[in-house]
Amino acid sequence: MPPLLPGVVDAIEPRLAALLERSGLAPLVLRGRRLLPIVQGGMGVGVSAHKLAGSVAALGGVGTISSVDLRRHHPDLMERTQGLATVPGGDAVAKAAIDAANLEAIGREIALARERSQGRGLLAINVMRAVAEYAASVKKALECGIDAVVVGAGLPLDLPDLAAEHPQAMLVPILSDARGVQLIVKKWERKKRLPDAIVIEHPRLAGGHLGAAKIADLGDPRFDFENVIPASREFLRSAGIEREIPLIAAGGIRTHADIARLQSLGAAAVQLGTPFAVTEEGDASEAFKQVLAAAKDEDMVEFTSVAGLPARAVATPWLRAYLKIEDKLQAVVHAKSRCTKAFDCLAQCGLRDGLKGWGQFCIDNQLAAALRGDVKKGLFFRGAGALPFGDQIRSVRELMERLLTVNAAVPA
Repeated sequence: MPPLLPGVVDAIEPRLAALLERSGLAPLVLRGRRLLPIVQGGMGVGVSAHKLAGSVAALGGVGTISSVDLRRHHPDLMERTQGLATVPGGDAVAKAAIDAANLEAIGREIALARERSQGRGLLAINVMRAVAEYAASVKKALECGIDAVVVGAGLPLDLPDLAAEHPQAMLVPILSDARGVQLIVKKWERKKRLPDAIVIEHPRLAGGHLGAAKIADLGDPRFDFENVIPASREFLRSAGIEREIPLIAAGGIRTHADIARLQSLGAAAVQLGTPFAVTEEGDASEAFKQVLAAAKDEDMVEFTSVAGLPARAVATPWLRAYLKIEDKLQAVVHAKSRCTKAFDCLAQCGLRDGLKGWGQFCIDNQLAAALRGDVKKGLFFRGAGALPFGDQIRSVRELMERLLTVNAAVPA
């Protein structure tokens, strides 16, 4: 590994730094920190909280907290927000209390992750642009000293404005094609700020909400890494961007060979979600981890979520049952007169707002059930491809070591 440049600090745990040097992979350098070229993706509700994010950062990677409904990891906050919809003016009271509880939970989770990271790596928070409390969550995380804010599920054109008082914080949009990269860079340049990195997420390979307009678009070659990464690099060069903006490839990455291939295309690092979700340090229940680890590609299904975006998840009994009646539900859509989930939930919701063609279920209920490991009611998002340890639940360290090891065995 080349020596550190002036002003660059090595933030990698020593044992993994030695392994990275033997791996032939290049480190990721962000704002003066040399890191492992491995980013843990943000997964909500509650799948990636302080335990997972802090553990990844402690080894020298980028650990990411998902901002959505973090109160579920704090019994006192859950108790504080129960039953409020039954009081006079209940919906407004419940929304205000739950929003406040989730913002408090963001502060707690960042502090706990920081303690666990021991000053190594980098800590990020993922905030979906599509959630109602997006701006408040971004501002709270910045006030709590988060290293980086990562935003997907919509174009974060206003992120530089929200972070104007925090120039030291890193801003990272999640995009899926070169046109999105051009749009964000040009819009942000007018605000005198550039992305510190850009996540390029492949909608055919990632899990959860996907960066395509509709399911039929998932196989569009414009999303292929072989097209997006070189095209984005060429745009950045032609635009005369003085400071290098690292590209982080996300979706279906499972091996050292995957990382090496993507770095050869021009990516600086990779982002993984599902392999980290099933680690021992993952913040979800053990039952949740077993469902994801046991699932194969043939067990997954693509559908339209309540956010109006394509999504990919494990075809559990609940999801199969829902998809059988989806057409009937969408044929009779109407806006709900009241919804106690309008707190830290989606700004637009197919169920609540009566939007035709959008999903007709409560995503917060289904994701919370998945967090508990409830197969009968849960929605289990998962990316494509066999996991590095098959159906085994292993530690974050073991996962990192496998990703950095040339020719590590791959499960059948």
